[in-house]
Amino acid sequence: MGKLIEMRAEIAASAVILSARGLSKSYGALCVTDNVDFDLREGEVLGVLAPNGAGKTTLFNLVSGDERMDCGRLEFRGEPLQNEPPFARARRGIGRTYQGPRPYSTMSTFENLRVAAMFSAGQKENEAYEQCAALLDYCDLGGRANLAAGSLTLLDRKRLELARALAGRPKLLLLDEIAGGLTEGESGILVQLIRQIRDRGVTIIWIEHVIHAIMAVADRLLVLNFGQKIAEGSPSAVMADKDVRRVYMGIEG
Repeated sequence: MGKLIEMRAEIAASAVILSARGLSKSYGALCVTDNVDFDLREGEVLGVLAPNGAGKTTLFNLVSGDERMDCGRLEFRGEPLQNEPPFARARRGIGRTYQGPRPYSTMSTFENLRVAAMFSAGQKENEAYEQCAALLDYCDLGGRANLAAGSLTLLDRKRLELARALAGRPKLLLLDEIAGGLTEGESGILVQLIRQIRDRGVTIIWIEHVIHAIMAVADRLLVLNFGQKIAEGSPSAVMADKDVRRVYMGIEG
């Protein structure tokens, strides 16, 4: 408990790495992200909860550059994020995973990492070799380096998705339902890996439906409903909020 309190004190004193003000995105008449504000400090893990279709993946897409905001402002490390495409934001230190792992299925696990290091971090092929070998071991994929990525188990594809994001040397890592589809035991393995990534100093925003997984890591929670922020704060306070309990868990009162 003492170590956790000390860690949270360090986070509270750290600089803001990502600042969002008035983020909004609509598709026709449907407003998916509606005037969302939040700040994220270096070293923090922010969990994002929302019912399906409530705007959480769109929020990620606005940060990663996969989609453009209609209005609002994003700043990363004190500099505005304009309309840079995803690869430019990756070079600035924003990495992400996707809800469904997206490896190059016919390429080996190692080759997947090498491509990520070259294009996300801008490394030359020979420079990327040692980093990729180390990442394979770090993510417990060392014994699968030469296997086709499409032949991996779901857990190992999730590990590869994380390793590919880390190959870009991110300062900020966006995790999109990385624990989805895993057994409880497999989720526990992934949670431990995410803790290790946090301990390396990587700031994380994590969208997740597996509550016990995100509660084991998150310093704060942010909850969306119909694109609007309805709660933000410590995990215990947010999960006790009456609006969160009603919207997310279907519990009245």
